[in-house]
Amino acid sequence: MNRRNLTLGAVAGVALAAGIGWSLRRTPLTPVTETSAPAAPAASGSAVAGDPASAPSATGGDLWSLAFDRPDGGRIELASLKGKPLVINFWATWCPPCVREMPLLDAWAKQHAGHGLTVLGLAVDSPSPVREYLQKTPVSFPIGLTGFAGTELARQLGNEQGGLPFTVVFDAAGSAIVRKLGETKAADLADWARALKL
Repeated sequence: MNRRNLTLGAVAGVALAAGIGWSLRRTPLTPVTETSAPAAPAASGSAVAGDPASAPSATGGDLWSLAFDRPDGGRIELASLKGKPLVINFWATWCPPCVREMPLLDAWAKQHAGHGLTVLGLAVDSPSPVREYLQKTPVSFPIGLTGFAGTELARQLGNEQGGLPFTVVFDAAGSAIVRKLGETKAADLADWARALKL
């Protein structure tokens, strides 16, 4: 590799880092003013040490203090979802496996809504493409917008590789009992339903 290519590569790397930093500052995760008590420790055998449910967010609060804008207006406050089974799915419109799994997650959410289950999609994306996607492929579960700051929250919840889709399953006590990186399949949903006793 010649000196010019090395210089161009270094400049591109600096520009990428600056762009990610700008995006994180521009799209902060917003904590709600009232906070709730930390959740019980994660189950043994967890993929991550410590309890990600009480891990600090990108803004320094706990997970349950966060709120997210909806693509259609309004906000989703995680505190309102505490105390019942919750599946948080990090996704993006530009991620083919994310888009493939959405109808499956939607059907499963509808099937178990009577048992108190909530599926929450957190879009690591900008509002316009998310709105366009949801117009073509609507889902019944709530969608929140995180922008690229969602990658940091996903990392704090155990997504060390930073890939999408990434899903975390919380039991009614607020403990993370399952973490999955990659596309969700029907067998995963059956396992999660058993783990949550749905």
